[in-house]
Amino acid sequence: MSALYDALNRSTLATGLFERCSFPQGDRLHCAVSGGADSLALLLLAVRTGRPVTAWHVDHGLRADSSYDFDFVRHIAEALGAAAELRVVTVESGPNLEARARDARFAALPPDVLTGHTADDQAETVLINLMRGSGTAGLAGMRLEHHPLLRLRRSETRALCAELELQPLQDPMNDDDRYQRVRVRNEVIPLLKDIAQRDMVDVISRQAAMLRDDNDLLDELAAMIDVTDARALAAAPLVLSRRAIRQWLANPLPP
Repeated sequence: MSALYDALNRSTLATGLFERCSFPQGDRLHCAVSGGADSLALLLLAVRTGRPVTAWHVDHGLRADSSYDFDFVRHIAEALGAAAELRVVTVESGPNLEARARDARFAALPPDVLTGHTADDQAETVLINLMRGSGTAGLAGMRLEHHPLLRLRRSETRALCAELELQPLQDPMNDDDRYQRVRVRNEVIPLLKDIAQRDMVDVISRQAAMLRDDNDLLDELAAMIDVTDARALAAAPLVLSRRAIRQWLANPLPP
């Protein structure tokens, strides 16, 4: 293969991180790879599964030199024996740029694409959802099914890249405090850590995992309620009847 592939397979750090990942079953793994440390770690660890891997890169056209990013990703993917695919989307500048870029990105990617979100991203997501009043589903955060690195820390993905002598791309948006997520990362989480005197990323991630189990059970129980039966709906606990109605409203009616 390549020196990078050989180094990856010799790395004890990669072995330890791989054991804490949760890659889905199936044949080919589709990975969203921006070129940052987290997505590179996703690509590296996906290759460790021994299964075919495709690195999907989305060019939003937001920077003049953004075309270089795919060349970087493709070079690493090919060194690892993985395929690389490019998708180009158009995102106009203006309000809610971060959210619109994310929506455009996922619309262009395969539905079973995996992302390199870590426990740090999970904690940020839960706090943002809390501020939005997203309910228990929002507080449960992201699921392992599409985010196999959720048990890893951002510091670990950077350490893996450093060990393998990879220099991840830096997205200027990750340091721009005009974006809510950046302020949560750089201001809110450090403040919570200072107040609690403990690692709040681990605390929040564990709470999200427990809430996810609770939320799944409530969804299963709510799905048993026939919302067209007024008596059944009235007899059910409020937490379940309310959830059953939300499920019914969220699902399109059959033709």
